[in-house]
Amino acid sequence: MEDGLSLLCLFFFLLLFMGASTAQMPGFVSLDCGGTVNFTDDIGLEWTADDQVIYGQTTNISVANETRKQYQTLRYFPADNRKYCYTLNVTSRTRYLIRATFLYGYFDDNNVYPKFDICLGATHWATIVISDADMIEVQELIFLALDSTVSVCLSNATTGQPFISTLELRQFNGSVYLTQFESQFYLSVSARINFGADSEAPVRYPDDPFDRIWESDLLKKANYLVDVAAGTEKVSTRMPIDVSSSETPPQKVMQTAVVGRNGSLTYRLNLDGFPGFGWAFTYFAEIEDLIPNQTRKFRLVLPGEPELSKAVVNIQENAQGKYRLYEPGFYNISLPFVLSFRFGKTSDSSLGPLLNAMEINKYLKRNDGSVDGSIISSIVSFYSSAEWAREGGDPCLPVPWSWVQCNSDPQPRIAKIALSGKNLTGNIPSDLTKFGGLVELWLDGNSLTGPIPDFTGCMDLEIIHLENNQLTGELPSSLAQLPNLKELYVQNNKLSGTVPFGLLKKNIVSNYTGNIDLHKGGNRGSNNNIIIGLSTGAAVLFIATIASCLLMHKGKKKYLKQDQLERTMPAQRLVSSLGDAAKEAAQCFTLLEIEDATKKFERKVGSGGFGVVYYGKLKDGKEIAVKVLTSNSYQGKREFTNEVTLLSRIHHRNLVQFLGYCQEDGKSILVYEFMHNGTLKEHLYGPQTHERSVNWIKRLEIAEDAAKGIEYLHMGCVSCIIHRDLKTSNILLDNNMRAKVSDFGLSKLAADGASHVSSIVRGTVGYLDPEYYISQQLTDKSDVYSFGVILLELISGQEAISNESFGVNCRNIIQWEPLMVATQAKLHIENGDIQGIIDPSLCDEYDIQSMWKIAEKALMCVQPHGNMRPSISEVIKEIQDALSIERGAESVKEGNSDEISRNSVHSSLNMDLGSSKHCLSIDEAIARPMAR
Repeated sequence: MEDGLSLLCLFFFLLLFMGASTAQMPGFVSLDCGGTVNFTDDIGLEWTADDQVIYGQTTNISVANETRKQYQTLRYFPADNRKYCYTLNVTSRTRYLIRATFLYGYFDDNNVYPKFDICLGATHWATIVISDADMIEVQELIFLALDSTVSVCLSNATTGQPFISTLELRQFNGSVYLTQFESQFYLSVSARINFGADSEAPVRYPDDPFDRIWESDLLKKANYLVDVAAGTEKVSTRMPIDVSSSETPPQKVMQTAVVGRNGSLTYRLNLDGFPGFGWAFTYFAEIEDLIPNQTRKFRLVLPGEPELSKAVVNIQENAQGKYRLYEPGFYNISLPFVLSFRFGKTSDSSLGPLLNAMEINKYLKRNDGSVDGSIISSIVSFYSSAEWAREGGDPCLPVPWSWVQCNSDPQPRIAKIALSGKNLTGNIPSDLTKFGGLVELWLDGNSLTGPIPDFTGCMDLEIIHLENNQLTGELPSSLAQLPNLKELYVQNNKLSGTVPFGLLKKNIVSNYTGNIDLHKGGNRGSNNNIIIGLSTGAAVLFIATIASCLLMHKGKKKYLKQDQLERTMPAQRLVSSLGDAAKEAAQCFTLLEIEDATKKFERKVGSGGFGVVYYGKLKDGKEIAVKVLTSNSYQGKREFTNEVTLLSRIHHRNLVQFLGYCQEDGKSILVYEFMHNGTLKEHLYGPQTHERSVNWIKRLEIAEDAAKGIEYLHMGCVSCIIHRDLKTSNILLDNNMRAKVSDFGLSKLAADGASHVSSIVRGTVGYLDPEYYISQQLTDKSDVYSFGVILLELISGQEAISNESFGVNCRNIIQWEPLMVATQAKLHIENGDIQGIIDPSLCDEYDIQSMWKIAEKALMCVQPHGNMRPSISEVIKEIQDALSIERGAESVKEGNSDEISRNSVHSSLNMDLGSSKHCLSIDEAIARPMAR
């Protein structure tokens, strides 16, 4: 467990009390990150230094032509697996705009631009990709507050270090951004444009009392001037504009416009965050003096959207007068990344169209976070002054707190709470008994008092550590009702009474010593302090099992007594709720049984460095795969011992089931369930690809299955198991094409608490982690690297290593030039061409957004340094997101979606709204333009 000193480098927490000011709107927070003094800037905004933050580091930067004080400092944080959160007070059921800005300025003297994530609570807000050290990156989000606080967190640095320059909160008064989806979706600001602007300077506070930033259409960086129609002119007025509501565009924005003297206004906009569903409104006010008989009528023309182009805009008529605001728009419309549009005058109009302003936001699916968020918050509130209790944000997403582990469910549950040695006092919080998915509870080494509570609300509990506290009372008999309990440590407390008979009957590892008044049965005396179910190493299990098997073969059947069995059972410390129920111990087959099942090794189904695999069928009809060790192979014998030892203790639906072994007459044999569809490798570029290629959705499902098996190895076993030889030939497919990971001959156990294993390098060329190869330090991120290669194979249909496929002087898919070009383009201009690396056999039957998700995550997995790679749980999340996109698109294509109208959705727009049950409902009424 980490001590308090190390935690200082892992997280920070900031709580701001939002006060009203007479100089600006109430509900304004302007945080100068890295600043040391409070100040008021030139436009009247009051800035607060975040110098109360004791975590992270601050630095000064200097950028040419940037004189604003708030951009002369920043705060940055370690590039680790933690998240770093600011927590702000808000008013529930109130709408806010939150803005984060990032000015890099080469603060770290690094030649690699930073890339990291920002989230609002549990919702991934954006990935910050710095491409210009001297340009301010701005992210804005409009949200309805549902709680009294909101957290903004930085995490998941792919390159460089997470940093932030400013954080701003702006409160709205009314309902201007009210939508019927706001409890499920945020609005991510993509474009807010002031057309006809007289300079590149934005319009914001105090002209806009809510400090929205209206960008000038003269900004070349925003691509607003691309494809501008001939005859486009700027017009302006000094007359006051009736904007009707204080939350519509400010008067200064509405006093300028562009007009199409030749009958058209055309623009092409880059929409950050799209394609997807969005909220889009245009703002019109007639600011030219029309003479009698002059008319201005026009239509919006969107390519491919004829139904949306029927409405006619007549500004004076619609706004009921000159210098009055009219704001037609769409509460729900699907838009591409590059939006080309035209306003064209109607045949009965004498004047061309006019446009004052436009605002486009993308719907961002709100993540409700962990199921256990409210419960853990109540526990944290008891220890609000402790550093470990102030990490902020959701306990599980986007990365978990340092003292919890969560499962990989779409709405995750807390699987482990690790609060050893945290100076906890008082009774064990009663809310700890409410975690339905809790597998491990570590409260040892504290000063907790009072009784042990009833944990039957946590029926998945497997490990309980309460030792070295001051707990009193009797051991609850309810502990025996926990069906999965494997470890119970309560030594060195002040417990009394007798150990419940139900606990004594359970086959668990337990320690009750050091409790003077706690006894077994009714006997008393110091010798009756007990410790039962002592765990030994997996090697002891292996030796004992082999020995018993040999004795059985000699006709001398000897059975261990129950207490002996308890002493030889390994302690399976499972922290994941994903695993199947533990199976019985592996069967010891005789050679005769193996020969009968395989018809004396008649049908060969595979081979490898270990040996040959044969097909077999047992007398009960169960089909098996029989793996025979190559004779005289020392490495093979070692791998055999390793695989039996490991497979005797791990069971998961996405790991090939180990049925037993045989070691007789000089042969070493492993017996597995038979996987009817062979290896993933065969389906990607083997003979089977000529019959039928695996489609993209199925490839994603295979990736998800395999990743869950790996997650179990990494997180579901203590010690962590590192596979060390992940590749497409070690991913097997069953009758239903569901994937399972196989071949654990090279796997390694990591010692408890160790971040790596010193190991002679073993693995397969093309999948081998280069950092592991150089350092000989094996970590779970080595498996992540190999899995990244597998993802690239799934995308491309190319082998990891090829002498022909990747061009001259390149044999490895990682260095494949089209892959490097596509991903670099995506990184820098958000418009990379990925088509050149996609397997042609997929025949364009995929959503390009889901393909990009997997490509980008694969590239993160194969980063050269392990600390830059995601965890396998993060990879699973991205695969599940990609599957949601594909399944949504598929249901639209098939016409089976109840949530998405076929008349309003166009498959070419690649929309992403998460799982279908949360999709926006679009009907013709919503799809029509409307005035607010």
